[in-house]
Amino acid sequence: ACEVPLPVTYKEVKIDLGFRVDMMVDNVIIIENKTVEKLLPIHQAQLLTYLKLTKLQLGFLLNWNVTLMKDGIKRMVNNLKS
Repeated sequence: ACEVPLPVTYKEVKIDLGFRVDMMVDNVIIIENKTVEKLLPIHQAQLLTYLKLTKLQLGFLLNWNVTLMKDGIKRMVNNLKS
């Protein structure tokens, strides 16, 4: 599904902070789409935050502003146990 709302749960209360995941595949992988000159650390931090909030392990940043798509793909893994 596209534009998936990402509520945060705190002390068993769901709070909508306005987080929206661009795409979630089978509730296993998060995909964040960007069209920027260069992927920046803030983009990686955004995806890592989404991975932590969902307790998912795998996500991809896709930058569509590249000549070769393979140059615009950044794979990220959430290794942190929480």
